[in-house]
Amino acid sequence: MLDNWVVAPTCLPLVSRRCHACAAKRFRTDGRFRVNAHHKAIDAWLLALCTGCGATTKLTVLERVDVRSVRPDLLDRLHDNDAALAAELLQDPLVRRRNRIALDWDGAWRLDTGGPVRTDREVIDVAVRFAARIPVRPVRLIAEGLGLSRAEVRRLVTDGKLVSAVRLSGRLSEGFTFTLER
Repeated sequence: MLDNWVVAPTCLPLVSRRCHACAAKRFRTDGRFRVNAHHKAIDAWLLALCTGCGATTKLTVLERVDVRSVRPDLLDRLHDNDAALAAELLQDPLVRRRNRIALDWDGAWRLDTGGPVRTDREVIDVAVRFAARIPVRPVRLIAEGLGLSRAEVRRLVTDGKLVSAVRLSGRLSEGFTFTLER
């Protein structure tokens, strides 16, 4: 029997970027946008507040783009301060590269195991799916999902009782499966 686990975001991640006012390194965003039109060109920014001093920074979403080339539904979502759009844009590698930012997912995700995992079975097969591209260490997920310590999970990997087709060291942000033999 295959158990399905889901790693899902609980809120928007923090933005890693140096503050120009206080040199703090984290910004939080709540999905507010600023849109500015210049005749036929439009600019749009996602607003973020410094966690240290509260200074506002603007993350560029659109820059001097012809208004007619922007989809009307995107413009509506920008004007409505759509938090789901903010989450999509923060996941976009082009937006992150253009603004030279990274995302800090600490405390912004949860693991949904669908209830308590039955550890009385001889073999436990689990498929882990990510609802968003959240980089997490698989050992941490497995430890949290099974109620074990990370050291015990590493020992199970070393002993060959916990196996997966993907490397369990490092970070993953895409789905994977693993098998635990008791």
